[in-house]
Amino acid sequence: PPELSPIEQDVLDEYERLAGNMKKLATILDHLASQPTSEILDGLRELERKTSLVFTLLKASVYSIVLQQEIGWGDGGGGEEQEGEE
Repeated sequence: PPELSPIEQDVLDEYERLAGNMKKLATILDHLASQPTSEILDGLRELERKTSLVFTLLKASVYSIVLQQEIGWGDGGGGEEQEGEE
């Protein structure tokens, strides 16, 4: 074969690295595709339950804070307004 220029050799080296990376990617995708779907669904269901629990706890916390503020405003704000009206 004729001698390759440095640029041509660099291009061939890059193609070789690309081919290696594509083979690795194909192997990983094959492994992911071979996993049973039920395992993935079970994992997603567990994640959904945990997310739902966190969301419920967050709503309860926000509700508690709002309720405490309303109670505080009702005690403090209402008394001052009544004194000013008299």
